Amino acid sequence: MVLLEFSIAPVGQGESVSSHVARVLDIIDRSGVPYQLTPMGTILEGEWAEVMAVVTDCFEALAQDFARVALHLKVDYRAGPAGRLQSKIAKVEQTLGRKLKT
Repeated sequence: MVLLEFSIAPVGQGESVSSHVARVLDIIDRSGVPYQLTPMGTILEGEWAEVMAVVTDCFEALAQDFARVALHLKVDYRAGPAGRLQSKIAKVEQTLGRKLKT
């Protein structure tokens, strides 16, 4: 199972990229892949081909309209079942003995 964190945005489009981020998040949300939005990116959970297909769809959508796109990607693979989006946080909270702001 893969946890994949990424951020993507066109380059040279000014300070605010929120409209482009919203466009990408629409693709992610419609994909059906479990995800978690963060202020600095989005985390996807699934099989390699599944999460990479979502990233590819996001990249291709922006590349249609912009000559330059920046993509930052981080991947953590671990054999086993899904559910790590929540279980990794739950394990740290259990260790601390309290809920965290997530």
